[in-house]
Parts: sequence; structure tokens; C-alpha cells
Amino acid sequence: MSDAAEIINTVKGEGGVYLPKSIERHERASRGLIPKLLRLAGRVPFADDLASAYYAARDPLTPAKAKAVLFAAAAYFVMPADLVPDVVVGLGFTDDATVLATALSVVGAHVKERHRAMARRLLRLPEPLGDKA
Repeated sequence: MSDAAEIINTVKGEGGVYLPKSIERHERASRGLIPKLLRLAGRVPFADDLASAYYAARDPLTPAKAKAVLFAAAAYFVMPADLVPDVVVGLGFTDDATVLATALSVVGAHVKERHRAMARRLLRLPEPLGDKA
């Protein structure tokens, strides 16, 4: 995409920062992530990865392309229309996990320890034990 096309296709997001329209749209769609995640945290084995990805996507230091991928994965989790409905026992979250795993394989380097720490605090998970060797 040319620089001119990128400027034309931007909107002013939260905090007055200009974002490509696709990122802003996915960010808007993913706003319901935290409430849904807190409701389902015990049933979603990858909840900490999803919350980490969300915090990385909201980080101003994360590049726009990584934000786009991470917000899209979070938005897919929140969308009521799913490839495999979440109510299907045993299979309901497999498509969500696949989308998240794919997103993390592409841009996972942008999910930092500070994002993982925020996710653990949100989900009230214990901090990992340090190496005691």
C-alpha cells in the first residue's frame, strides 16, 4: 500500500492516534474480549495467551501490522458467529485457539513479558517460578 493510500485509509483512534481503518475496526470489535474472557477463563485453556495478545495489541509500542493481526485474533474470539460454535463441548474453542496460535506464530515476538504479566494479573494467575538452579 502506498503512503498516500495508508493516510487516506486512517481514522483517529483512542488517544488521538491515527490507525489504519482495519485496525480500528478490529479494535472496536475486540472491546468485548475482557468481559467474555473473564466469564469463560476457567473453560478457555489459552486465556492467558489471548489476554497477552490483547494487551500487546493495545500497547503503543507494538507496530501497526502486529496490532492488526492481534486485534483480528481477539475480535474472532469475541464474534458470536464462529466456525465452530463455542457451546460445542470439547470442540467449541478449537477454532479460536487455532486463530490465536496462528496470530502468535506470525507476530508473537511483539508479545512481551510485560503483556504476559498484565494478563496474569487480570486472570488472577500466579507468577511463574524463577529458575532455582
